[in-house]
Parts: sequence; C-alpha cells; structure tokens
Amino acid sequence: MKPARVVTLLVAAVAVVLAAVVLFGGSSNPTYVLTFQTAGQLVKDNDVQVGGRRVGKVSAIELTADNQANVTIEVQEPYAPLHEGTTAIMRATSLSGVANRYIALTPGPQNAPLINEGETIPVDQTTTIVDLDQLFNTLDPETTQGLAQVIQGFGTWYRRRGVDARRGLPYLSPALNSTIGLIEKINSDQPALEQMVQNTSSVVGTLAAEGPTLTNLVTNANISLGAIGDENESLAEALQYLPQTLRRGSTTFVNLRTTLGAVDQLVAVSLPATKNLAPFLTDLDPLLKQAKPTITDLSLTVSKPGKNNDFTSLMQDAPALNSGAQKAFPASIKAINDSLPTLSYARPYAPEFVGFLRDFGQSTANYDANGHYARASPAFGAFNYNGSSLDYLGVNRDAWEQNGPSIVPRCPGAASQAPPDGSAPWQAPLYPSTTTLIGCNPAIVPPGSW
Repeated sequence: MKPARVVTLLVAAVAVVLAAVVLFGGSSNPTYVLTFQTAGQLVKDNDVQVGGRRVGKVSAIELTADNQANVTIEVQEPYAPLHEGTTAIMRATSLSGVANRYIALTPGPQNAPLINEGETIPVDQTTTIVDLDQLFNTLDPETTQGLAQVIQGFGTWYRRRGVDARRGLPYLSPALNSTIGLIEKINSDQPALEQMVQNTSSVVGTLAAEGPTLTNLVTNANISLGAIGDENESLAEALQYLPQTLRRGSTTFVNLRTTLGAVDQLVAVSLPATKNLAPFLTDLDPLLKQAKPTITDLSLTVSKPGKNNDFTSLMQDAPALNSGAQKAFPASIKAINDSLPTLSYARPYAPEFVGFLRDFGQSTANYDANGHYARASPAFGAFNYNGSSLDYLGVNRDAWEQNGPSIVPRCPGAASQAPPDGSAPWQAPLYPSTTTLIGCNPAIVPPGSW
C-alpha cells in the first residue's frame, strides 16, 4: 500500500472518531459533584448558570447512602476550573413548569485554591430549592383555610377592576423609582435599619399576643370599609366640593394672619392679668369634679331624652300656657280674693276637721255591756250666710241653734282634746285687720281635757 493512501486512511479514521465523540456525547469539560439535601426535581441537561448565563449542564444525579443527592455538573471554560469558596443554589426558571430547575453557581475568589476535577462540593455550600408545596405542607388546616380566604378575597377585590388597573399602571414606574430611592436610603444606614427590624420584631410579638383583639379589629375594619364603599356616591360628591372648600380655606388662612397679629397683642397684654390663673385653675379643679354630678343633673333637667319631661319641653309649652293663663289667672285671682273672708272663718276649725278625719272611726270604738256606743258633741248653726260670706253668730243664735239646754258658744278647736301647746281652744279676731275677738267661751271643752 502506498504511503499517501495510508495517511489518507489515518486522517479519515481520526475524523470519524472526532465526529463520534461530538455526536455521541464525548466531553472534555471539567466535572464536579454538588451534594444537595434533595434533587429538587432536577433532571439531566438542566442548565448550570453563572450570573444568568449558561456555563454548563447537569450530567448525572445519584442518591447517596444518607438519602441526599449527588449532582454531577460540567462547567465550561473559562469558568472552569472552580476555586474553593464556590457555592451553588438550586433555582426555578418560572412557576409554570415542572422540571424547570437550574443550578446557579457563585464562583469562589480567583486567588483561592483550585477545586480538583471530580471533587465534591459539600452540602453546607449548596442550597436546595424550596418548593411551594413544601411551604404549604408546614401550615396547619386553619392557616391554610385562612390563606385560601385571603387569596379569594384578593380575587374578589380585583374582579371587574381591569379598567382601574390600566389607569393606575402609568403611575407604577414613578412609584417603583421612588421606592428604590427610599430603599437605598434605608440601606445606607445599617445600624438604624437593624434597630428598626428589632423594634418591628418586638411590635410583631406584642401584636401576636393580642391575636383575638386584632381579629376583631380586622373584622370591624372590614365592616367600616364596606360601609364606606356603600357610600361611594356620597364620597364622590364630597370630593367634588373639596377643591372649592380648599380654596375658601386658603383664603381664610391668609386672612387669619392679620388676626394672629392682633391675637399676639392681646396675649402680650393679658400676660400680667393671667399670671395667677394657674393657681386659680388648680383650686378650681376640685370644685369642677364635685360639680360634675350637679351639672349632670342640671343637664338632664334642661334636656332629657323623651317628650314633655324637661325644662326645654316646658319652655316650648310656655307660650300656650301663658296665653291660657292670661285669661284664667285674673278670674282665679278674683275668686281667691272673694274667698278670703270665708277661708278666714273656716281656718280656725281646721282642728275639728282633722280630728273628724282622725277620730271618726274611734267614735264608736268604746263599748260596754250593751255593746258599742258613740261619744258625740254636736254644734249647729254657728254661722249665717249673708249672701256673700259667712257671719259667726256667737250668742245671738236662735233656739234651733242651741246645743243642749243652753247656748254653747264653743270656741274653734274646743270640740277635740286640747293639744299640749295650748293652741286650742282658739280665740282670734274675726278679721285679720280688726281686734274684735270671736264671741266664744274657751272653757267649754270635752270632759277630761283639763
């Protein structure tokens, strides 16, 4: 065989080998073994990325004796070889897929020692992805139900709000920029941020201890917001009047500057007069505390819930009462004036009337062998009506006016037992303006009175 033909055959064989290596999986990239707690739904050929760029792939996944996952990866140059201090995090490209995982590498420092090809990066330098199902499995049924209600509430909140959302989107970018600036300023002061986090932790702990109270608060807030939402038309109307109100308020505040100047002068003049005001108010405080019940009663007297039960109701009825009294009072005054002589005559006999009411039942309380008997001391015809008043007759009474075998001019109050104070029998002028005494004998009294 000629040498040229041999060389041609050798070149063809080498080309075939190279093509087979390329086509059937041969690789010269360095490999490393990453130990994860779980495989996290990784599959062969998943990406290995550095800074979001694919630099390799997952070539094999094996289960260790302690039920961990050894994941073999290939890393392309110039990212390989890796240096000590390299860490790996298992991430998800999106939430819509199943086997959509990749490994994000954070290479170690360039001045650190190299990691030998095939060497294992231990589990303390890797982070396994946490699936959403794992998070949900840590929740108890009550918390899961509450989370479902929250998600449903958000759905109810955003339902038929697409137009409002589109209107708000143009304001999202400025809001995010402002938020970024705020976060940068907060992050620039780490001690203050740490103190805020600690204080927030204390506040959250305190709030957690008041769980039932917070639940009631949220419930009441929900009711309040629902009531506010039901009044959206009234709120819209109020917002229409708000600009005009603000303009008028601005004018009022501008005019207030002149008034404040005058108030400053008033305060300056009032300072000497008010220097003793503080001790006075101190002494006044106990009085105000003691006066609180009185003021409360006075408030109820003036204005009490209900109809026709306070001073306000009385004043409302006073005009009608005054109108009626203007007609009734003159006649009442005339009647009272006309009745004064009669009352003057009748007044001395008040003890007899009271004694009648008091002792009427006792008049027949006495009894002997024949049964009950009554003690009576009648007096008739002591007065005569002359057409306008009663005249006391005294000894001038006719025979039919006698009491017993002879005329008995009994004095007022003498028909009952005499009181200890000697106020009866009673002798007094016929009229308050005269000195003429009633013609009666004060010695005529019931037996046993003296």
